[in-house]
Amino acid sequence: MARVSQEHLDARRRQIIDGAVRSFTQGGFHATSMQDVLREAGLSAGAVYRYFSGKEELIAAIVGEVFGTIRGAFEDAAKQDPPPLPDQLLGQVLNIVLNGRVGGGSIEFPRLVLQVWAETLRNEELAAPLRQGFVEMRAAWGGLVDAYREAGLMPDDVEPDHVARTMMALAQGFIAQRALFGDAEVEQLEGGLRALMRMEVPKVS
Repeated sequence: MARVSQEHLDARRRQIIDGAVRSFTQGGFHATSMQDVLREAGLSAGAVYRYFSGKEELIAAIVGEVFGTIRGAFEDAAKQDPPPLPDQLLGQVLNIVLNGRVGGGSIEFPRLVLQVWAETLRNEELAAPLRQGFVEMRAAWGGLVDAYREAGLMPDDVEPDHVARTMMALAQGFIAQRALFGDAEVEQLEGGLRALMRMEVPKVS
């Protein structure tokens, strides 16, 4: 019996995840059944369950991909000299997530993200990868703060974790606005953050 190549296995896993993303963004996490995912992926139950036991594992895989994509963007940014400023970097990362392979450019994707966040409050299987991703993102921002310091863009007494939590809060808030109101654009966040970065304390005469 011929052995299945790793390339074939990876392509099949990709096919399933892409189908799951389309299903979840169209119908929402709770309203989407595994049958919906099977139909969207164009595969049999046996083919899908070989890779994922259910919706929770699929969502965990999607979350892992999102964080992996973001982590890669941070690592690339830290290697640049000088590294991109926070407004540029945040815009780049959000565009990658929303318009890249995982988000697929779907306007519904931020709504799915909100549903996943809510589900993690009562579902430990989903909460664990989200917590791990949060820890990794804080570490990635910490590395970027080091790059800012080396480039002379940020004082040495800045607490990296404070910067990390602030920038992540901006990204999460943007996704929430886009999901709830639909009129939030990445360029607006970039422009607003850029304006805040240019504020100066007036000199007292």
